[in-house]
Amino acid sequence: MTVGIGDRAPSFTLPADGGRHVSLDECIGRPVVLVFYPGDDTTMCTRQLVSYNDELAQFEALDAQVIGISPQDVDSHDRFSGRHGFRFPLLADTDRSVASSYGVLGPLGFVRRSVFILDRSGIIRYAHRALAGVTYRPVRELVQALERLDR
Repeated sequence: MTVGIGDRAPSFTLPADGGRHVSLDECIGRPVVLVFYPGDDTTMCTRQLVSYNDELAQFEALDAQVIGISPQDVDSHDRFSGRHGFRFPLLADTDRSVASSYGVLGPLGFVRRSVFILDRSGIIRYAHRALAGVTYRPVRELVQALERLDR
């Protein structure tokens, strides 16, 4: 079964860059932007996460927490984040269990580039799963979705 708009977001706790662990439950009370991406240091993933980092102030102005999730390990995330100065956590879903619970695994087990926006109660209010990961959702679109949460 795949989660969608109106569903409660599946809970998780994963290791993150910087030697910490991040739990979705700890983020409840503020909007969350979950960004599933295929891999550290790939061209499109780098562009996507750099764009979100460059415009992080727009997310923060709406009290939103951005979280990146991919199947690479914490060491890979530490290197990737260190190179680009990401100011949001990168979580290591090495067994792809969280990606599976959100329905973002492709037919060969690759993580599809996907974004979910959760409201303050942990309900999914925006969901985009890419069929081909050659583009990503622009900051403008995500900010507009976040702005609609408070209406």
